[in-house]
Amino acid sequence: MNDGTGRPPAVLGTHRGNAHPLYPPSLGAIPLDEGRCSFCVWAPNAERVELHLTAPEERTLVMHPAPRGYFHRIVEGVAAGARYLFRLDGDRARPDPASRSQPDGVHQPSEIVSPAFGWTDHTWPGLPLDKYITYELHVGTFTPGGTFDSAIERLDDLADLGVTAIELMPVAQFPGTRNWGYDGVYPSAAQNSYGGPDGLRRFVDACHGRGLAVVLDVVYNHLGPEGNYLSEFGHYFTQRHRTPWGAALNFDGPWSDEVRRYFIESALYWIRDCHIDALRLDAVHAIFDQSARPFLQELADAVRLQGEIVNRRTYTIAESNLNDPRMVSPKELGGHGIDAQWVDDLHHALHTALTGERTGYYEDFRGFSDLAESWREGFVFCGQYSRYRGRRHGVPARSLAARRFVIAAQNHDQVGNRMLGERLAALVSFEQLKVAAGVVLLSPYLPLLFMGEEYGEPAPFQFFTSHGDPGLVEAVRRGRKEEFATFRWEGEPPDPQDENTYHRCRLNWQLRHEGRHATLFRLHQTLIELRKSHPALALLSRDHMQTFVFEKPKILASHRWTVDRGVFVVFHLGESAAPLSAPLPAGRWEKIIDTADARWDGPGSSLPAELESSGEVPLTAAPHSFVLYSRAP
Repeated sequence: MNDGTGRPPAVLGTHRGNAHPLYPPSLGAIPLDEGRCSFCVWAPNAERVELHLTAPEERTLVMHPAPRGYFHRIVEGVAAGARYLFRLDGDRARPDPASRSQPDGVHQPSEIVSPAFGWTDHTWPGLPLDKYITYELHVGTFTPGGTFDSAIERLDDLADLGVTAIELMPVAQFPGTRNWGYDGVYPSAAQNSYGGPDGLRRFVDACHGRGLAVVLDVVYNHLGPEGNYLSEFGHYFTQRHRTPWGAALNFDGPWSDEVRRYFIESALYWIRDCHIDALRLDAVHAIFDQSARPFLQELADAVRLQGEIVNRRTYTIAESNLNDPRMVSPKELGGHGIDAQWVDDLHHALHTALTGERTGYYEDFRGFSDLAESWREGFVFCGQYSRYRGRRHGVPARSLAARRFVIAAQNHDQVGNRMLGERLAALVSFEQLKVAAGVVLLSPYLPLLFMGEEYGEPAPFQFFTSHGDPGLVEAVRRGRKEEFATFRWEGEPPDPQDENTYHRCRLNWQLRHEGRHATLFRLHQTLIELRKSHPALALLSRDHMQTFVFEKPKILASHRWTVDRGVFVVFHLGESAAPLSAPLPAGRWEKIIDTADARWDGPGSSLPAELESSGEVPLTAAPHSFVLYSRAP
């Protein structure tokens, strides 16, 4: 039995007094064959649910109750594009919690979306995870148009840069037109002001046509406040746990099976119907779950299985600050089975080393020495005492493969959660920007760039909203000020609700052709190409890497190798030229990149183009520079 979509039914039970089974293929509105549509909603908090169709013609139909708080009905003569609400107990008409489209915003009727689309990516297999070189972008500020379609116009530029995956900040429907996306309240509806579900599908199809995977940032740890009607429908939240955003989502209490189903169906919708390749799971440390089978493990299994069904490589990638290897360990070893996770430790150590900042969460980091530790081990905190947290933090992660870690010198959080949203380009010198690029792109981990980083975009990335509730607007303003207290930043933060805050965050694409911006772009382009083409850089293995630390001059040197190829990189984060005896393996070595060279607008380098080593060679590293040598064939 199926519903005309080719998807197997999910049997929920039977109507009391009715012999036929309920088999809604999914929550929400699912178009079937012959002009029919299946509607299913979980609403145990309501005794009576009606389907109120608002367009193209208005009519109201009683939904049939089913076990465990579900209501379901198949309706004739309803097609994609029709609008509808669910009326609870006769007096509250609300959008569908599982809506695929909110064309008029978070408070207005939902829209039925056809699963059919003119895909051209039928042969797209996805990418192996170790080939991911990710570019994170915010759809609204990525281009002047601020839509999926206008973003498509820049995909050739990103392909030319060499990145292999595009990560979208959350696109789930949020209130208004300006938002980072973490205030979304319909986890399965692509933002109307970006272009809605068809705009997203056009964007994904265009990416795949250029060999680019698409990662979607999804938020399953909380929902935004405005337009959030979930509590009227069911037991989505619990008071047993608290998050920075209020009551936690109910992943381990009574009724949690249905809450899990709701979010897992959302994840599978993005993979199946929108052809997303990977899901970045926001702040999983704020998902509280004490069950024997954790929600994250169930989610990772479901995404992996859906990838097998559609014959495409699919992944889950967690944002976690727990420094817990179980996050990405196989479930057979007691882990959650997530494919990879973000590692803040390397960012914090690199940022501290480059800027000297030591407030807020940077107070735990010592700069250069911690950067060397993270380069070698991934995590810096592996059980040591954290002053910022007031307790011991983390455990070692040496057993984990390097491809399990995503690292960055900048991302939306680390830039946007500064009071003024300054990018690294506003905080450090041009020479230091080049070093930061090398640290990330020459590492054995999965690199991530934040939009504009590749050419040193000077525009800030600040926090912005367009809420409609004046009380909420004021609460957000107050909350932002409180967040910055531990960093001891002075001044007044930009007003998130001011439209100018949003507009000043847009990229200036012309800069990548000008002066040092063009040089920085070319450096990123060259490093990415080397990462792809040089065997020793393409092999993401810490077992094939040896790292040397020279603490006083702040020099980090690393040898990476395969059976017959090798590279040797020297990063110098110090302020003055530093001589050292480099432990360079025997052989002839050719210089590939030296950021002190005039070619990279550097101050000049004294390092030779070729080196002959018998195991150690004298080098003098220019300040704030890196040099990469490759073993000659």
